[in-house]
Amino acid sequence: MKKVYETAGSALDGLLFDGMTMMAGGFGLCGIPENLISAVHAAGVKDLTVISNNCGVDGFGLGVLLDAKQIKKMISSYVGENKEFERQYLEGELELEFNPQGTMAERIRAGGAGIPGFYTKTGVGTLIAKGKEHKDFAGETYIMETGLTADISLVKAWKGDTEGNLVFRKTARNFNPMMATAGKVTVAEVEELVEPGELDPDNIHTPGIFVQRIVKGTFEKRIEQRTVRSRGDA
Repeated sequence: MKKVYETAGSALDGLLFDGMTMMAGGFGLCGIPENLISAVHAAGVKDLTVISNNCGVDGFGLGVLLDAKQIKKMISSYVGENKEFERQYLEGELELEFNPQGTMAERIRAGGAGIPGFYTKTGVGTLIAKGKEHKDFAGETYIMETGLTADISLVKAWKGDTEGNLVFRKTARNFNPMMATAGKVTVAEVEELVEPGELDPDNIHTPGIFVQRIVKGTFEKRIEQRTVRSRGDA
């Protein structure tokens, strides 16, 4: 099975359609699939439900899809860096399903593991619990959360091999590995693409069985809020 594609656009060929559910990895702007997001934008698909910790920033990352009104609904835990996200939500142009960050990560992991639902104490007694099943265990109240899956997962890794095995670095591991397991199809973009056997098996985070397509990308790696000090202040 050929997994390697020359461009992000060709890696998505035949996979995108209006109204689909899409997972996009990353945390803030760290570890986001920049090239694949741009290819989704170029494809012009709309009415997307996007599952991602946040929605990039204005004009970059998933923010590009927001600007183009391609996203109908976000399932996220954080909106603070994107003014357009805030505007669309407050004006009723965008549906939003808020999740506590840990709950969202576990919903994705559960979906990838074939677990339809689980109980958690997080959110009990808050708006998060509204309309959800409550159950007591050992005298403590929990709410039920459902697993999340997607039609496609877009992930970004540091290294990958041509069989789809992936290695992530640092903060990029926050959502990418579990999203790679939760998509019907997973497309990965990597900074370095190597031959099978060149990755240390003990350091592989996502086995290639979960990855259907892979592409080597080039990355801007933009920083959300660059904060620096002069040498004299260090």
